[in-house]
Amino acid sequence: MDALAGLLEGPRARGAHMIRACFDPPWSVRVEDRAPLTVMVMIRGEAWVVPDAGERVLLGPGDLAIARGPAPYTCGDDPETPPQAVILPGAECSYPDGRPLNGSMDLGVRSWGDRLDGSVVMLIGTYRWQGEVSGRLLDALPPLLTLAAETCDCPLTPYLMEEIVRDEPGQEVVLDRLLDLLVIAALRAWFSRPEAAAPAWYRALADPVVGRVLRLVQDDPAHPWTVSSLAAKAGVSRAALARRFTELVGEPPMTYLTGWRLALAADALRDTDATLETIARQVGYGSAFALSSAFKRVYGVSPQAHRERGTQPCTPSAPPG
Repeated sequence: MDALAGLLEGPRARGAHMIRACFDPPWSVRVEDRAPLTVMVMIRGEAWVVPDAGERVLLGPGDLAIARGPAPYTCGDDPETPPQAVILPGAECSYPDGRPLNGSMDLGVRSWGDRLDGSVVMLIGTYRWQGEVSGRLLDALPPLLTLAAETCDCPLTPYLMEEIVRDEPGQEVVLDRLLDLLVIAALRAWFSRPEAAAPAWYRALADPVVGRVLRLVQDDPAHPWTVSSLAAKAGVSRAALARRFTELVGEPPMTYLTGWRLALAADALRDTDATLETIARQVGYGSAFALSSAFKRVYGVSPQAHRERGTQPCTPSAPPG
């Protein structure tokens, strides 16, 4: 598995919230749903995306934006337009004063806003739970990333435009998979840009020494790696590897390996029914007890509690080590 494939295998929507938003200026919507990831595609017109902290961006037809939660943001025709609605956790909607909207902006199947033929149309897909998107991917993304239409000419968009308003058996599953593919295509385009702010380990893959070590660790996490064995594979001394790896990745080799193994274990606990003993062997721990101890130290909960929590958020509570 190459590094980018490993990073992008994370999105797995389960009953994602997807709508076609249709507005006429002036319009503005405040988003406080705390969703881990939301993708917005402009179909018609323009929209400002204004995070509470950070640069505001203007989206035009064909442009795409991905907002990484849980920080709130506002979308509207103008940054100064006051919000007319607030999106809350669980796709609940209210007026800014807290009164429930009670469906007053519903326009039909997965359509919402002022009117269906509004001058502004956006497709919006929201992953509701952090468990649907791997922590490795979220950590690699800025709070708000944007792609111009010419950079991300995704053939999925017209198909999604048709499917989002269909009301047929199994339609939610179809939309979940389309959302996953759209996000993966967008992130692949974003990471491929020379100026992309990729994570340190991703940039370090270009280094002839550290890149080889990262690939060894990512491809075979179950191997009993040591700094000595990794240094031998890379053709450098232990001290040289430790120094170079820490400088480029931001943490020592074995710390990175521990974090990688535990992240894989967290995904396996969420996505499979494999026993803890099986998962421990798959990610390089000698026993279920050893994995459980390391997992609880880093994530703050036992593997069983993480599995029972399912798609609820689970993030490291301490640096892996």
